Amino acid sequence: MGAFHSGLLHNDSPSSSCFGDRNLFKPGLGDLPEACVALIVENLDPVEICRFSKLNRAFRGASWADFVWESKLPPNHKVFLEKIFDGFPENLQKRDVYERLCRINSFDEGTKKVWLDKRTGGVCLSISAKGLAITGIDDRRYWSHIPTDESRFSSVAYLQQIWWFEVNGVIDFPFPVGTYSIFFRLQLGQSSKWFGRRVCNTEQVHGWDIKPARFQLWTEDGQHSSSQCMLTEQGNWNHYHAGDFVVRESKSSSTKIKFSMTQIDCTHTKGGLSLDSVIIYPSSCKDRLKRF
Repeated sequence: MGAFHSGLLHNDSPSSSCFGDRNLFKPGLGDLPEACVALIVENLDPVEICRFSKLNRAFRGASWADFVWESKLPPNHKVFLEKIFDGFPENLQKRDVYERLCRINSFDEGTKKVWLDKRTGGVCLSISAKGLAITGIDDRRYWSHIPTDESRFSSVAYLQQIWWFEVNGVIDFPFPVGTYSIFFRLQLGQSSKWFGRRVCNTEQVHGWDIKPARFQLWTEDGQHSSSQCMLTEQGNWNHYHAGDFVVRESKSSSTKIKFSMTQIDCTHTKGGLSLDSVIIYPSSCKDRLKRF
């Protein structure tokens, strides 16, 4: 018996052993049972899970466990799926469902897009200018829709000039419990391409430095936010914060929010504004809003 233990300690086992040169007293990550690995990776964020899945077979298998991805999906993801998909496959693994929801998915005739933040699983939503109620939008003397590759919706609403500026919107969506921020994505000026380079025409920009624009939001449970902001930066897309709202546990499966942007001081005209969309982000993710 002593000789047997001595042989193991001195690595005297034959080279033809099925373990090769592996030291049995130094187990590696590959020795962990897949079920145990799954309990570990459940505590990681989705990006880290995918990164660790490249370590070995145990981590790769654990990274597909349904209970791991169930914890990353919104608790109401089934209602979420019904809202944006018509006939979503029911036999997909939870990782496939998460991946599908992280893509930018369109609904309501393409006027709205929704996706999950890849790292946190938070719900992000964008509403195009065509999905908003804009005063004078059908009068070409005031507004026009401009094609552009600087918008997720391939076009923006451009204001030449108007006295009464008012944009209203409403969204009724099954947001998971959490705190959300609403932004208007705006640009002073009209951007285009000139010999492959981005240029922004700001000649028509006027009136925004006289009085501030007012942003407001209301929720059906009585929340209200109001703020004012001067629009001053020209030539770049900016996200103007309209306010925050909180979604709490409720019997209702959906949350209805109304929001607006106005500048209705009729003592002067204003113009040269590009309106792309309204964006709703989890407040914890708003620092990752992208700029073009």
